[in-house]
Amino acid sequence: MKILVTGATGFIGNYVISELLKYEKYEIFATSIDSIKDVRNLTWFDKVNYISRNLDEDDKNYFIFFNEPDVLIHLSWAGLPNYKELFHFEKNLFANYKFIKNMVVNGLKNLSVIGTCAEYGMIEGSLTEKMDVNPVTPYGLAKDTLRRFIEELNKKYNFIFKWIRLFYLFGKEQNPKSLLSQLDRALDNNDKIFNMSGGEQIRDYLRVEKVAEYIVKISLQDKITGIINCCSGKPISIKKIVENHMKRRNKYIDLNLGYYKYIDYEPMAFWGDNHKLKQILNYYEGKKD
Repeated sequence: MKILVTGATGFIGNYVISELLKYEKYEIFATSIDSIKDVRNLTWFDKVNYISRNLDEDDKNYFIFFNEPDVLIHLSWAGLPNYKELFHFEKNLFANYKFIKNMVVNGLKNLSVIGTCAEYGMIEGSLTEKMDVNPVTPYGLAKDTLRRFIEELNKKYNFIFKWIRLFYLFGKEQNPKSLLSQLDRALDNNDKIFNMSGGEQIRDYLRVEKVAEYIVKISLQDKITGIINCCSGKPISIKKIVENHMKRRNKYIDLNLGYYKYIDYEPMAFWGDNHKLKQILNYYEGKKD
């Protein structure tokens, strides 16, 4: 089986490639906008077929160009974490749809695309895949619209479609502007205080290694399709996340709670319902027995 991963050199992409390499029976094709020279030092480079490509260029039959993959895991999305920028729906939405349509029209039969909990908007509590969504940022709007576009495409072309809706994640090589990356810098610098919000927000977090594992397992099965929340299903406060991270590192810093205002485009308390994800994981456990 041939598997193509777009956005392969990104934060999540690196972990997804590493996870796929645990399955020796698959032939892996990886692509991103990065040149071969910039990617050559990645640990997985010699174990996959890497193809440097700007997917905005739509003058090719991409299904043929990428060696007719059996499965596409589409991680590519430019410009994060600038969630409020208009380019998400002015450029990214249409560029991603054109690429996906190109793949599907020319023969792709199994598609997984990364979505986001930002699609839910300001809904609080446990969020299920069946809920009506109301995104309030250009990023969330663009992702939700892309999903709807693909669902319409799926009415005309026969392919398996999974929309993997990510919640929060953390891990090595995460964006330096992320909460725990900033905390790590403060701890490494032996700073006396760490400025943060009040920390009362309730969120849903997973380690990026676990997220990559789930993305791969969701993508390689065809029993459960459509929207699938990729999350822990366990609500936790931001303050507790910070405290747990310090405990793991066995380093501590005074928290200056309330220094930053709460973000205006996220509700105070939300987390994912992972019922569909658990069904998939149970399927894999059954295969092992």
